[in-house]
Amino acid sequence: MLKIKDKKDCQWDFVSLGEVMLRFDPENDRIHNARSFRVFEGGGEYNVARNLSKVFRQKALILTALAKNQIGELVEDLIWQGGVDSSEIIWRETDGISRKVRNGVYFIERGFGLRSPVGCSDRGNTAVSQLKSGDFDWQKIFGACGARWFHTGGIFAGLSETTPEVALEAMTAAKENGAIVSYDLNYRASLWEDRGGLEAANKLNHELLKHSDVVFGVENFNAKLSAYNEESFKNAANDILSKFPNLQVIATTLRDVNSACSHNLGAVCFADGKVTKAHNFENIDVLDRVGSGDAFAAGLIYGLLNEKDIEFSLNCGLANSALTLTTLGDGSAAALAEVEKLAKSKEINLFR
Repeated sequence: MLKIKDKKDCQWDFVSLGEVMLRFDPENDRIHNARSFRVFEGGGEYNVARNLSKVFRQKALILTALAKNQIGELVEDLIWQGGVDSSEIIWRETDGISRKVRNGVYFIERGFGLRSPVGCSDRGNTAVSQLKSGDFDWQKIFGACGARWFHTGGIFAGLSETTPEVALEAMTAAKENGAIVSYDLNYRASLWEDRGGLEAANKLNHELLKHSDVVFGVENFNAKLSAYNEESFKNAANDILSKFPNLQVIATTLRDVNSACSHNLGAVCFADGKVTKAHNFENIDVLDRVGSGDAFAAGLIYGLLNEKDIEFSLNCGLANSALTLTTLGDGSAAALAEVEKLAKSKEINLFR
């Protein structure tokens, strides 16, 4: 199983590399006719760090870049509210209208009933997409300061032509200094629509997976809970391992979307040659689905960081994911006691 560095030898339990955007939520309105929006912060890789800090009380650091203006400072303030260390953020100077560098924003309506969630991203030419090799002092972060776990994924890697180089640098330095490295196969079609689509994204992911210990997501596998078959999952996991024997944990959520307001949720992982499946949660009343996959990753990582067995860690991830569906924003608003209680339960009922 994973060999994780001792907590006392590291400044951070968890370090994540990714974009942090402002999220504009029209609440019960549609984006195209809203008159007010509620603001959150969010981003695939960042959400994992926020979960680990806010819910699981781990020391988490975000590596990102922001344009130096009031919007960037608002993003930083929201990061602080999540308890995530922002000390290594790279700040880029900008002019009054952000001609050359800016901060990313996105709008999302949560959907209701038969109306699916809809998102609209505005993230071109952002500070984080302009990161390049050499921008971060990796030996300071992973060597002198130390981290037990490093995480990034396909969203950050897909931001530009230079971000994969940054991800590779980080993953290599993390491994050299003894940190566990995880990678999320998250795919955003909008990032790849004029750059080769899913095929190009998969090609890039395959290069970065060579440097990973843990992967979230499974290629060529039907992740519907209702279609789950252990043999099928095991075959898909073994196919990945045949290409990337360095991987030690392969994990994914399983989901049936009954409607925008009702999901069935499960999770499964492959580790030490064994398939472990979490107990299912069915007919979850969904308030906001954004970030539920990141919440799963955070819960699983929390368990493994704290030397819990794979079964508890997987159920912890699923419980955090399920609870995230019930609150607004990209990050989980659950309390650790709620997550651990639900992880040991077989039904969603926190009132017993």
